Amino acid sequence: MSDNTALIYRTFGVPESVLSLQRVEAEELAADRVRVAMALSPVNASDLIPITGAYRHRITLPAIAGYEGVGTVIQAPPQAAHLLGKRVLPLRGQGTWQCLVDCPAAFTVPVPDDISDTLAARAYINPLAALLMLNLYPPAGKHVLITAAGSDCAALLGQWALKRGALSVTGVHRSPVHRQKLAECSIRPLEETRAAEIETLAQTTDIVYDATGGKLADLLLSSMRKTALFVSYGLLSGQPYRVLPHHPPTQWFHIRNVLDAVSAAQWQALFAELWPLLRQSQLNDASLFPLAHWQEAIALYKTPGRTRKPLLAFSAKA
Repeated sequence: MSDNTALIYRTFGVPESVLSLQRVEAEELAADRVRVAMALSPVNASDLIPITGAYRHRITLPAIAGYEGVGTVIQAPPQAAHLLGKRVLPLRGQGTWQCLVDCPAAFTVPVPDDISDTLAARAYINPLAALLMLNLYPPAGKHVLITAAGSDCAALLGQWALKRGALSVTGVHRSPVHRQKLAECSIRPLEETRAAEIETLAQTTDIVYDATGGKLADLLLSSMRKTALFVSYGLLSGQPYRVLPHHPPTQWFHIRNVLDAVSAAQWQALFAELWPLLRQSQLNDASLFPLAHWQEAIALYKTPGRTRKPLLAFSAKA
């Protein structure tokens, strides 16, 4: 048994109100799992939304928050002894907002030596979602529009769509601070307030990857051709959108639904494909917060026009 510290929620609600940093005792390590001492874990929408109770039907309380991060294997069964001392992504196991994470050895992803901790920590949720969406809904030869373009996932969608042969990519964003970085990635920036321009552009757009929902999604759907495609992968606005008979086809993407059918070998192959892409991509810079300052990390995440990704740091030196 080992002492552990974790961000736990025992009821659903506003994360800042229901999360609590607590000392817990790590359980005995299961035979098919490895134990990872965490280094960094990011704050994503996918971490915060479940805490509110949006997915309460599949969450058993109390629960530990967090879905991704990077750390070092400190304990492993004989069949996974080669992972001892290695930096890994401890995924598809326990919540990652804790100092010690146990995860299935077969799904533990080794991190290449040239990948920094700040990049490795966020190599799962957004990059894998972007890769899988582009595999499912190819952008080659198409005019593409992405919403919430200042986010890491949208930025990767845009950059990788161009690599895959998209004719053009436009990024609809809220804050002007995102304009320059989008342009540097060859993504045409377009502010969300410019409704008339968005409406005109949507008429010639072939595929939309939307993370916002709400009024922006309604505007896009009502303007797009019926031969186009609307891919919805989030509702950051907190508002739904309407699907009407004259709208183009709509596909709802959720990474969990895709990964349920992925074998351990396929899982490792996906990351083998991701690492080279991430080496050549631009992401928002990171800001590190000691675990005890988790509320500040969430506050940064919720700051309008944010250009940095908050990461929880588990080492004393962070």
